[in-house]
Amino acid sequence: MDAGGSIRPCLLLVISVCVCVVTGSPIGTSDINCAGSSNKDLGAVDEGYTGDVELVNGITSGSNVKLVPYIFATHLEFLELSFTLGETSATVRTKKPLDADALIGSDRTLYYSVMCDGPIKHNNTRTLKINDLNDHSPVFSQKVYSTEVSEAVSVDSEVLRVTAVDGDSTPENNQLTYSFAPASEYFTLTNSGAFILKRRLNYNVVKSFNFIVMARDNHGLNDTATVVINIVDFDNLNPYFSHSVYRAFIPENEVGSFRAIEPEAIKAQDGDSGINMTLIYSISAVSPDKYRTNFNIDSSSGVLTVATAIDREDMNNSVISINIMVAQTDDSLKTAVAVVSVTVEDVNDNAPEFDQPEYSVTLLENSPVDAVVFKAIVTDRDQGGFVGTLQILPESAPFSIGPDGTIRVKNSTALDRETTQSLTFQIEARETSPPNNKAAVQVSVTLLDENDNSPEFTSDSYEGKVFANQTLEMLLVQVEAEDPDADLNGQIKYTIDFGNSDGYFSIEENTGKITLAKLIPLEENRIMEFPLYVTARDGGRISRSSSTQVNIRAPGDSRPQFLQKVYRGTVEEEQDPGVLILKVNFVAIVTEVPVTLRVDSEVDKFAISPTGDFTTKVKLDYDEAPHNYSVTISISDGTNSDSAVVEVQVTDINDNSPVFTSSPVTKSVPEDAEVGSNVTAVTATDKDSSFNKELRYSLRGGEGRFAIDPVSGMVSVAGALDRETNAEYSLLVVAEDQGRPARSATASLLVQVSDINDNVPKFSGVEYQVEVLETESVGTSLLMLSAVDPDEGANGRVTYSIFQQSPSSDPAVFELDSSSGTLRLAQPLDFSEVTMYSLMVQASDGGTPSLVGNSSVVVKVKDVNNNPPEFSKESYDVAVSENLASGASILTLEVTDRDEGGFSKGNFVYTSDTFDINKQGVLSLRKNVTLDRETKDSYILQVLAVDQVPDGLTATAQLNITVLDYNDNAPQFPAIPDPVLFPEGAYSEEAPGEVLAIVPTDPDLGPNGEVTLSLSSPHPLFRFREDGMLLAVGSLDRERKDTYELLVTASDKGSPQRENVTTVRVSLTDVNDNTPEFSSSSYVSSILLKDAAKGKLLLTLAATDRDAGNNSLITYSFSAGSSPYLALNSETGDVTLTSDLANVTEDTTLVLTAMAKDHGQPPLNSTARVVVNLRVAGVAFSNTSYNFSLPENEPVGATVGMVWASSGSDLYDVAYTLKTHTDLFSVNTSGAILTKTELDKEEQDWYILDVEAVDTRTPPTSAVAMVRVQVEDVNESPEFQSEVYKASIFSIAPYKAPVIHVKALDPDVGEEGQLVYSLSADSPHFDVDPSSGLVYVVSVVSLAGQQAAVEVKATDPRGLQATTKVEVEVKGGASSSDVVVISLNQPANVVEKKVREMEKALGGALGWAVNIIEVSSAAERTALVSFVAVDGGEVVSSEEVIKKLQGQSAAVTAELVKVFGPGVHFDVMKPQKPASNQTLAITLGVLIPLIVLGSIVLIIRNRLRHRRGDRRRRSKEFIGLTFNDQSTE
Repeated sequence: MDAGGSIRPCLLLVISVCVCVVTGSPIGTSDINCAGSSNKDLGAVDEGYTGDVELVNGITSGSNVKLVPYIFATHLEFLELSFTLGETSATVRTKKPLDADALIGSDRTLYYSVMCDGPIKHNNTRTLKINDLNDHSPVFSQKVYSTEVSEAVSVDSEVLRVTAVDGDSTPENNQLTYSFAPASEYFTLTNSGAFILKRRLNYNVVKSFNFIVMARDNHGLNDTATVVINIVDFDNLNPYFSHSVYRAFIPENEVGSFRAIEPEAIKAQDGDSGINMTLIYSISAVSPDKYRTNFNIDSSSGVLTVATAIDREDMNNSVISINIMVAQTDDSLKTAVAVVSVTVEDVNDNAPEFDQPEYSVTLLENSPVDAVVFKAIVTDRDQGGFVGTLQILPESAPFSIGPDGTIRVKNSTALDRETTQSLTFQIEARETSPPNNKAAVQVSVTLLDENDNSPEFTSDSYEGKVFANQTLEMLLVQVEAEDPDADLNGQIKYTIDFGNSDGYFSIEENTGKITLAKLIPLEENRIMEFPLYVTARDGGRISRSSSTQVNIRAPGDSRPQFLQKVYRGTVEEEQDPGVLILKVNFVAIVTEVPVTLRVDSEVDKFAISPTGDFTTKVKLDYDEAPHNYSVTISISDGTNSDSAVVEVQVTDINDNSPVFTSSPVTKSVPEDAEVGSNVTAVTATDKDSSFNKELRYSLRGGEGRFAIDPVSGMVSVAGALDRETNAEYSLLVVAEDQGRPARSATASLLVQVSDINDNVPKFSGVEYQVEVLETESVGTSLLMLSAVDPDEGANGRVTYSIFQQSPSSDPAVFELDSSSGTLRLAQPLDFSEVTMYSLMVQASDGGTPSLVGNSSVVVKVKDVNNNPPEFSKESYDVAVSENLASGASILTLEVTDRDEGGFSKGNFVYTSDTFDINKQGVLSLRKNVTLDRETKDSYILQVLAVDQVPDGLTATAQLNITVLDYNDNAPQFPAIPDPVLFPEGAYSEEAPGEVLAIVPTDPDLGPNGEVTLSLSSPHPLFRFREDGMLLAVGSLDRERKDTYELLVTASDKGSPQRENVTTVRVSLTDVNDNTPEFSSSSYVSSILLKDAAKGKLLLTLAATDRDAGNNSLITYSFSAGSSPYLALNSETGDVTLTSDLANVTEDTTLVLTAMAKDHGQPPLNSTARVVVNLRVAGVAFSNTSYNFSLPENEPVGATVGMVWASSGSDLYDVAYTLKTHTDLFSVNTSGAILTKTELDKEEQDWYILDVEAVDTRTPPTSAVAMVRVQVEDVNESPEFQSEVYKASIFSIAPYKAPVIHVKALDPDVGEEGQLVYSLSADSPHFDVDPSSGLVYVVSVVSLAGQQAAVEVKATDPRGLQATTKVEVEVKGGASSSDVVVISLNQPANVVEKKVREMEKALGGALGWAVNIIEVSSAAERTALVSFVAVDGGEVVSSEEVIKKLQGQSAAVTAELVKVFGPGVHFDVMKPQKPASNQTLAITLGVLIPLIVLGSIVLIIRNRLRHRRGDRRRRSKEFIGLTFNDQSTE
C-alpha cells in the first residue's frame, strides 16, 4: 500500500477519539475543606461524558483524601479519584460514561463526596446534574402479540394491547406514540397501545389480521412488533351450496354414481365456515315426478346415484330436474336448496331409419353436377336423431349425398338416357358412434330425355352416280342419320343446304332419299362432281343438327390418251428393281372405264403401272451396259388406244471400294528415329472413275507418334519414340474415295521400335537401411540390393559394387555380390567402436558406353542388453491425505539403466487395487478410487522394475504409504425419541428444565472429531448445555403451543468444519388451566311445525376446551330456563324435540341458557344463549320446476308463464326475484315471467331461469324454482340479397347459356330454410334452375339490341316467397362472322360445366373479354366451343381472334390446362368449313339470322355468274371457292 493509503486510517482514528473522549479542563474546580464539611454543585453535563469531573486543590501535603459515597452508594461506579500521597491536588474522573437513565432514582443527579482522611473525617459533598440524551430506542415487551376475537364482539371494544418501554429518563425522550401497518378500517390504535374495534367483524370475509405495530419516541427512534388477530367464527348463517344449479349427464340404461357433475361435485357447507357444522343432504323433489324413485342421494356426502335405469327414448324431455336440500344437523331449519339439471344422455341403441322403404325418382339426363335429385330423410330414435355418415353404394354411382340426405349429381357424364335409361343404387346410413348401426335403402332413378344428341349420319360421306342413261327422279343415294333421343327429340328431317344451286337434285325430308330432279349435261373424258351438304335436324324445341357430304359423280364418254408423246427420265445404276423413274400423265375415265397401260420395248428392263408409274424391273449397270434407253409405251380401254416414247438415261454411282495392294504390313524403326523420317508407304487402288476413284489416306492409332501423307500414303514419324514406353504400334491405314456416298478400305500396319542404350540402371531405393546385432557372424547376408535397367540385352544387364565405406577400414567390413546385389558381413562388428556404417554402392549396365546408377546403404549396429536397472532408493516413505483426488500423482520413482536407452523401455510390476505406477515411474492414486483413513490408514507396495520384455533384468524397491486424516466425516446423532415428552411449566435461566441429553459421535481424529451441539437459530425457550443436555429456559404453555420443532446442529472443530442437523420434536404434556369455550355465544334454530317430530334434531351445541385428556372432556346442561319441548344431550350437545309440537298453535320463541363444564379439578365452565323459533309454516313453490315455451320474435313484455309460491300463512307476503338471465327476462309481483327483449331461436333455443320466492317472516324463509323456457321457431320469409340483378348477353347466345345467379337467404333452420326458385311468369326467352337460382337463356335472337326483364321468386316449403328483378341487356353487335369455333379434346358435357372458367382462361390468354355462346358435341370426346371476343365494348372480328389464337397457341393451351388438366388440346375451326360430323356451316345456319345466310347465297350466285362460260368446271370451282377442302390443310 502507498504512503497515502496508510495515512488515511490514522486520520480516521484521530477523529474517532475526538468524538468519543472529552479532553481538556474538568467540569469544576474546588478547594477541599479539611477543617470542616462543604457542599458544592458542579453544574450539569450531558450523559455519556467521560474525563475529568473535578480538580480538587488545597490538599495539605502529606494528607490523604478519599472518594466516598454520598447518599447513593452506587454512584461511585461511575467515578474514581486520581491522587498520590504527598500531592496537593487530586482529580475526580469518570470510570465509565455517565448515564442519566441509570440515575433516574436521584432525578438524574450524580452524588459523591471527597473525604479528608485525617483524624477527623470531613466530607466535601458534590452534586452533578446529568442531562438526559435520547440514546435509547423503544423496546416492545414481546415481539409477537396474538389473540383470538369472536366475530360477534361489539364495536369499540378493546381486542388487544401492546406495550413498549423507552429506556430514556425524561418524558421528552421516553414518551411514545403507536402506529400500525397496513392501515385497516376495522381497527384503531390508541397511544396507550390498545387496538379498538371500529367495524363489525365477519369471519367469512376476513379470518385473520396481521399488522406490524411501531412504537416511536419524539426523536424518531422506534421498535416494531407483530400483531396477529385471529377471528373466531360465530354460528349465524345458513348453509349454502357452492352453486345454485348443477348440471349432470348420465347415460340411459345405466345405474350407479353420476360420472360427472358440472361445474363441480355437489358440495354444501355451513355459512359459518369457521364452525362448519355437519350437514344432511336429501332430495326434496324430482321433475317429472315419476322419476322420483330413480334417484338417491347420500345424506352425508351429497353424492347422487341412479337407483333405477332410465330409457331416454321413453322420455318427453331428456332433462330431469332434481331439487336437493341440505340442512344443518344442529338446526334443521337452517337449510339451503339447489337444483341438479340431469341430462339423460343417449346410448346408441337404435338403428337409423329412412322415411321410405325405397325411393323412385325421375331426373333429367345431363343434369349438372350438384343438381339436386331428391332428399332422403333419415331418422334415429336416439338423441339428436341420426348422427353419422351417408354413403352411396356402389361408390361408382354418379351421385353424391350430403350430410342432410340431399342426393346430388356427382358425375353428369354418366346421366345419359341413351346409354342407361335408369340407375339403381343404395343409400347406406351408418352411425358414427359405436356400435355403428347402419341401414340401407334402394333408390331407382329414371332418366328423362333431353335433346342432348345431334343426329349422327351412319357414314362420314355418301356417293351417288349419274350415268349416260340418266332419268328424272331416279334414286341416286339415300342418306341416313340416327338420333338416340326420344320422341320429337329423336325425329329427323333432311335438307340439302349447299351444292344444289343448279337444282339437279332433290331429297325426301323424311327418308333422306336423293333423286335426280333435272338431267345433267355430261362431258367427254370427265367426271362431273357435285358435293352436296345434307343436314339432318331433329324435332327438339331447340333443334340440334349435323351435316354430311354427299358426292354425286357424273362421268362422260371415255377416250384414253397420253398428254405427251415423249417422256424423259433418269435413273441411277445399281438400284433395286421397282425404282420409279417418272409418272406418265394421261386422261381417261378410269373409275368408270378401265384402261390398260403397257411397255412395248425393253420389256425385260422396264414396267408401267395402271396409274402411269414407269419403273425398273432389273438393276441397271452404268459400266457394263448402255447409258440410255428409248422405251415405247401404249394405253388402251379395249376400244380406243394411244402410244408414247419414254427416254431413260442411266447415271453412274460410286459402287466400288478402294483395295490395298498388301495388308497387313510390318516395319521396324529405331527408337531414336527423328521426327519426319519415313517408315513405309501403304497404297490402294479403286476401279471407279473420275472423282469416285480419287483416294485420300488417313491414319488411325499410333498415339500421335506417326503421320500419313493423304495423297501418297507415305507413313512417317510424327513424334519422339521410346521403346521402353511402347515397343510397337498397331496402326490402321484408311483409304477413302471421293464418291457420294464415299466408300473406303483399311490396311493394318505394325511398326516395331528397336532398342538403344538410353536408360541408366536405377536402384529400388535412394537409400537402404539395415540393423545388425553386434554379435552377428562374418558372412551373414544383411541386405539384397536391386537395380533395374529397362533397356534390352546387354544394355539392360546390371553388375553391383561398393565404391566407398564410411568410416573406412582395411579390410572392408562389408562385401557386395556383383551379380545378385547381396550385401554380406565381411568383418566382425563392435557397437562400442562403431555404431553405424555408411556405404556408397553403384549399378553398371553392359552397354557401350556403360551407364551407372548410385545409391547408399546405412548399416546400424545394435547393442545387446547386459546391465540391470537400479532404483534411486531401496525404500520410499510417503504420507498422503485421505482426501487425495482420484488419479492424483504422489511421487516419481527414479530408475536408471546403463544400457542403451537407459530404462526408457522398462516397466514396473506391482500388485495394488488402490495405486497405479505408469511407465515414467509416477505413483498415483487410481482413477475412481478414493482413500478412507477410517477404513485403512497405511499401505505397503513391493515394486519390481523390469528393463525390457521379455528376458529383462530387474530391480526391487518398497513403498510405505501413510494416510493422513482429513475432516471427511460429519458428526452423527444418536437415536432420539420422537416426540420427546416434557411437561409444560414456568422454566427460566435460573431454574431450567432438563429435556434430553444428546451425545453425538465423529470417527475423525483430533479436532476433526470433537463435536459441539447448538440450536441452529437461538431460541428464547431452549438451549444446550456444554455436556449436550437440552435445557428448557423459558415458560412453556401447552395451550398456546403444544409442540416445538427444534433444529439441532452438531459441529466438529475440523477445517473445513463439518456439521449435521436433526430435528428434535418436544411435545408438552397438559395441565388443566383452560375454561371450555362455546363456538358461539348464541345458538338460534327455527323449525316449521309441519316438519316437527319427536326426537328431531334442532341444533347442536359445540364447546371446546384447549386442555387435553380428561381436562378437555365437556358435559352440557341447561343452567337457566327450561322448556317441555326441548331436550339436551349432555355428551353430544344435541338439542332435540320432546314431542311433535301438536299443541303449539302460533309462532313461539324459546330462550334458554346452556352450560359447558369440563372434568378438570376443580372443574371449569362457560355458558351460551339458546334460541329456538317454533314456526307454523314457510314459503314454498307449487312446483319445484316449470317448463314454458314461447314463439320467437315475440314483442317485449310477452308473458312466458306464471310461477306461484305460498308463504303458508295469510300473515306473510311473498316477493319474487329472478336470479339468472335478468337481461332477457323479468318476473313481476304476481310471479309472471315476462320478456325484456325479442328472442331469436336461431341464436339460442333454450334458457334455464332461477326464480326465488322470499316471505316477510323474521327472519324470512325462501325457496328457489327452476324454469325452463324453449324458444319455438317461426317461419320467416326468404330475402334476396339484391332487389335488382343486372346482366348482359349476346343475342346469339344458345339455349341454356347462363345469364346470372340469383341468391336468396332464409333465416329459418332445417327444412324451413330450403328454397325453390321459379319465374313469376313464363317467359319464351329465359328460365331459372329451381335449385341453384341460375337464370339461363331459352332464346334471345329476337331481343337483339333490347333490354329484357324477368321476375324471379324464391319459395320456402311453407309457401312464403320473395321476389327480385333480373334486367338483361341483349347485345346485338355480334354476327356470324364474329363467331369463332374451336374444338377441344374434351366431352361436351365436361366443357359445359366449366364455361365460366374457360371464358376466364381464354380471356386471360387473349387479353379480351370472352363470351361463350354455345358448346356442342362433334364426336365422343370432342366438343365444339363457339364464342365471341369483346374489347372495350366492341366485338373483335373472328379473323383477328383466330390470328391471335394461332399466334398465342402455347399461352392458350397453358390456360386451358389450368381448367381441364394436362393433355388438353384445341384446334381452330376455319370459317365456312364443314366438319366430319357437325359442320360449322350448319351450326351457323342454326344460330345466325337468315339474312346472313341470304348474303352467302348471293355471293355464291355472283361467283356462278362469272363462271357461266365454262359449265364443265363450275361445280368444282364452286366448291373450291366456298369451302376449303380438308385435304389442303
